[in-house]
Amino acid sequence: MKIITCFLFVIGLFLISGCSTNSSSSSSTSQSPPSENQLLIRVENREFKAAMLDSPTVQQFKRLLPLTLTMNELNGNEKYYELPDSLPTQSEAVRNIQAGDLMLYGSNKFVLFYENLSTSYSYTRLGSILEAEELKTVLGNKEITVTIELVPFQEE
Repeated sequence: MKIITCFLFVIGLFLISGCSTNSSSSSSTSQSPPSENQLLIRVENREFKAAMLDSPTVQQFKRLLPLTLTMNELNGNEKYYELPDSLPTQSEAVRNIQAGDLMLYGSNKFVLFYENLSTSYSYTRLGSILEAEELKTVLGNKEITVTIELVPFQEE
């Protein structure tokens, strides 16, 4: 009886692992529109596209859009805005930050970096601006108004 039970258990494990493999491969082959995880960030008369990660934090952040924020200057390398509500976090010690990185500090501070830097702080990664070369010049060392919205879907 024990042999039959063990045999059925092993067969069950194979069936379960086979099902999970099929479902993950089918989800990886279905492609979403490329603009689905992109944001448009407007600063003054400039537009920047940002590629966003696929995470619960980003999904919740996108539900807040469109947003117009007055972002404060900090340390000559970042702009930040304190969101009215907390977002889910997946905080990590990022160590190196690149100009254009978009992150969440704590659970409600949206941060846009415009300088490369090393840090010991922990952030939740959201995404990054795709072409950040002119970001420092456009943002300057002052408080700025930024508009963030979803990139409109364009059929090909």
